[in-house]
Amino acid sequence: MATKEECRGALDKLSESLARADGKVRTAAGFDRSLSCHITDLDVTFTGRLVDGVIEVADSAAGPPREKAEIRLAMAGDDLVALVDGRLNFARAWGSGRVRLEAGFRDLLRLRSLL
Repeated sequence: MATKEECRGALDKLSESLARADGKVRTAAGFDRSLSCHITDLDVTFTGRLVDGVIEVADSAAGPPREKAEIRLAMAGDDLVALVDGRLNFARAWGSGRVRLEAGFRDLLRLRSLL
């Protein structure tokens, strides 16, 4: 089971990858939205913002998200680490229910090129 620190590191690694992206990926990531990522097996939620292609993690707290972010993710810690490392396909994980993603319709359309 991934630790809280490994999950935070995975989010930082994802942020670095988005920051280095170009083309359609960079354009899709270039918006400003609140973000939460609930790690279900650790019962911890990381909150922050996706701003201009960078994930800025502001805080973490025990339990599910306290406020409804514009982009909400939920998954096990091992799945987060595997997604960021490229060992787990997002579409398959989302389709099977291993990863939950909730966002407005327009945001989902923009996020599809990231995921």
